[in-house]
Amino acid sequence: MTTNPVAVVRSSAISERTAVTAAASQLFERPTGGERAIIVHLDTTGVGAEEALAEGVALAQSAGAEVVASHIVRRRTPDPRFYVGSGKVAELAAAIQEQAIELVVVNHAISPSQERNLERALQCRVLDRTTLILDIFAQRARSFEGKLQVELAQLRHMSTRLVRGWTHLERQRGGIGLRGPGETQLETDRRLIGKRIHQLERRLDKVQRHRQQGRQARRRREQPVVALVGYTNAGKSTLFNRLTEAEVYAADQLFATLDPTLRRVDLPNDEPIMLADTVGFIRHLPHQLVAAFRSTLEEVVEADLLLHVIDAASDEREEQIREVEAVLQELGADEVPTVKVYNKIDLLGRTPTIGRNAEGEAVEIWLSAVEERGLDLLRELLAERLGSARVRGKVRLPPEQGRLRARFYAVGKVLAERFGDQGETVLEIDLPRRELERLYRNEGLAAAVEPLVD
Repeated sequence: MTTNPVAVVRSSAISERTAVTAAASQLFERPTGGERAIIVHLDTTGVGAEEALAEGVALAQSAGAEVVASHIVRRRTPDPRFYVGSGKVAELAAAIQEQAIELVVVNHAISPSQERNLERALQCRVLDRTTLILDIFAQRARSFEGKLQVELAQLRHMSTRLVRGWTHLERQRGGIGLRGPGETQLETDRRLIGKRIHQLERRLDKVQRHRQQGRQARRRREQPVVALVGYTNAGKSTLFNRLTEAEVYAADQLFATLDPTLRRVDLPNDEPIMLADTVGFIRHLPHQLVAAFRSTLEEVVEADLLLHVIDAASDEREEQIREVEAVLQELGADEVPTVKVYNKIDLLGRTPTIGRNAEGEAVEIWLSAVEERGLDLLRELLAERLGSARVRGKVRLPPEQGRLRARFYAVGKVLAERFGDQGETVLEIDLPRRELERLYRNEGLAAAVEPLVD
């Protein structure tokens, strides 16, 4: 017998958060439980389907599923009703019965109605790629901030799927005895979820302000920040551990770590830097996650240098590089100076080397984090790219660049201030060149410094 969700939602004996969770758990009259899974990937282009399916299998295994079978469905366009077509649905239904399948994972983002139609036809729990990734993130989040971010992403995703959820509480319609409370229940759920989302956003705003204060303190100490970015399972956490002697969890699986970690690293020139490990990226990363983790990923946007860690032994290396660069562009971090770190050369039989561009600047390095080969070269590269060359001079800021003026004061680098004949602000500054370039870069401007002596 189905529990009445109205009583759950309206109960005064439980907190609002518990009410949201309870409503969510009873939102869908759907098959529950089960870890024996079948993975379905729709191929509409004829390119890269096997690799995409393999990634979907890896995602399901990372979530704890036992992948029994996998299928590639080739169609020109997705089926509007089932996404994969009625013929494949019949085939899947037979496989589910024969192999005792308990879960079907569609390796794409599908609509709520398609998900519901598949569940009705297959009599089996159906998840799409977005829900699967959200589930992995929910399992891996450890910090207070990470848990808030995952819950926010889950609720935003859930809010798009409310309309199809209530079958035993139908929408109001005409006829004696047929006027149900369904529409009212939907509005109650929207209000509860919306209120919880607002609470999470406010809490994350406080965490974001705290992070911003920490970044400003590091700038005052003139500590450059280097952020590790890359495709998930490229070896970021292993490299982080080798450079910092930290004990961040690292494993050969997708999204092994979520929570950002910062540690101090001393370079060969005795200049300390802060190294930040961040969440890995993946193709078709759900937008809800990018939005929810934006405060965490601001460590990437505000970094002085990015180390783009790449699995050099992967057959899809170039595709993974493009996916990471696309996410960086979405975050607004595509203009941050970047060094490509080709990891796992132990699988290629290569020796550690540094690659330079036409101007002689180090732009890439080949190393093996797990065997600790090339780490000394990486430290030398970081010392070279983050040299402590300082700029002492004056900058002229027109009135419309007041925000840049505020940023100079926020990092505590203003020696004196006066006003020019044309109403511009003239600041005397003394700061590392990388910091000057970062401040101007954040405003989309090119740095321009005049000597102090007129």
